[in-house]
Amino acid sequence: MRIFAEVARHSSFAEAARRLHMSAPAVTRAVATLEEHIGTRLLVRSTRLVKLTEAGARYYADCQRILAEIAEAEAMAAGSYATPSGTLTVTAPAMFGRMYVLPILTEYLDRYPQVTGRTLFVDRPVNLIEEGVDLAVRIGHLADSSMIATRVGSARMVVVASPQYLREHGMPTGPADLTRFRIAASTAAWASPEWQFAEDLKVRVEPSLLCNTNDAAINAALAGWGLTRVLDYQVGAALGDGRLQIVLEDHEPPPFPIHVVHPEGLHAPAKVRAFIDLAVAKLRSSRLRPDGGPANAPD
Repeated sequence: MRIFAEVARHSSFAEAARRLHMSAPAVTRAVATLEEHIGTRLLVRSTRLVKLTEAGARYYADCQRILAEIAEAEAMAAGSYATPSGTLTVTAPAMFGRMYVLPILTEYLDRYPQVTGRTLFVDRPVNLIEEGVDLAVRIGHLADSSMIATRVGSARMVVVASPQYLREHGMPTGPADLTRFRIAASTAAWASPEWQFAEDLKVRVEPSLLCNTNDAAINAALAGWGLTRVLDYQVGAALGDGRLQIVLEDHEPPPFPIHVVHPEGLHAPAKVRAFIDLAVAKLRSSRLRPDGGPANAPD
């Protein structure tokens, strides 16, 4: 089952063999034996492609669950559910991860030197099970109710500009005014040609500058080049010292919730429980306007 799952995960017998420290023929024989035992074809093979059949896709999903439960049972027997140990993989949006999660993780590793930390800070959805991630910090309303979620705060979507730019070009009085201003937009997370405001109002913007990172769009706004729209934590320091100013505050959409989430299971290992305890306490005491408690289902 483990060999089949590795082949399915990488769509390659050779890659599975390399990761399992086995020969390619041994991997091929193992999968063939499994298919013979089950009585159905799990993989379609060609010279260039290894693809799951419909039955294989269903079996792969069951394999992931069963193998996770086996690993959990083995870990409990070995005592890792009592003392944090092993590798802890944490994912979060890129800027949020650098600004908030990384300091928490380094403090956690100082407390638990038997744990090795791994980060996956990316502006894309991460499948925790498929990508081998222990837990995530997610911004926005949760769609996957199979996750255990603890709310730690919220983030506002804000339109900002430098005071210098606003003095020279005036202040927008409503979302419709955005067409009169120069806009630097990010193509990273939350990117959309339509900016949503309160009461489901949507305004289509025509950015003069498209940036592939939020940092670049923020730097353009700091330089007095134009307006940009980001989450408030991303510009907290610049707002605090007056380098940036929020506009259209009365028209902001509702804040996005921030949760710490991990896959649902019978028991979370000590390494996960300990990190969640620390992360929840630290994030709720930060500037994220904590306003929620633990929940087993998304808002």
